[in-house]
Amino acid sequence: MAEIQNQRQNNTPGNNRGGPGSNRGGPGNNRGGPGNNRGGFRGGGGRFGRRPRGRDDRHGSDDKGPELFEKVIYINRSSKVVKGGRRFNFSALVVVGNREGKVGLGFGKAGEVASAIKKGSDNARNEMVGVSLRNDTIPHEVHSIYDGANILLKPACPGTGVIAGKVVRSVLDAAGVSNVLTKSLGSKNAANVAKATLQALRELKLKEAIYAKRGMKVIPPAAEKVTQPQAETTQAV
Repeated sequence: MAEIQNQRQNNTPGNNRGGPGSNRGGPGNNRGGPGNNRGGFRGGGGRFGRRPRGRDDRHGSDDKGPELFEKVIYINRSSKVVKGGRRFNFSALVVVGNREGKVGLGFGKAGEVASAIKKGSDNARNEMVGVSLRNDTIPHEVHSIYDGANILLKPACPGTGVIAGKVVRSVLDAAGVSNVLTKSLGSKNAANVAKATLQALRELKLKEAIYAKRGMKVIPPAAEKVTQPQAETTQAV
């Protein structure tokens, strides 16, 4: 009798592994089916039914907005002694610009280098300011002092290039200056030098802007008259 009962239980559609109710390959509990599929309708697309967490989803697509020149000027590491050992933090100074007269500086701090750079980049994008340029150089000479940094900028003719150090060159490249003469006369601290360079660029003013502020019109210089020397005539004897 026991064998007959076991045989009946095994032949019932509910307990039979090959039946439609509990069959792992059937439509109800099949992992590849539409109901319990982890990559199916429950919100997935990912491996565990989660939304894919890519960089584009968190911070927006790279196609949005104009392309900006971004460069890390320096990265500093600081340590703090705690009970369990040392705790390290990183700070990054980043310059961002469109190379068409807009530039910004950003400073970020975090426990990882990548996070510090990301914070610095975001701060620089939010702090971008416009500077006055004439073609690919600066309109006039400017001298700027920020704390211990002392920066001198002079305009240069086409073909000169950017005659500057590492920090000053990074800021000028981001602003779009291609021909300029520079000199650092004070501290070599990267943060102060970068801020002094940005301060110098913000002090630049075009002639047209100054005249417009005073309510005057810009009169172009009169063309110089070129006089040709008269040729000496010789008389034949």
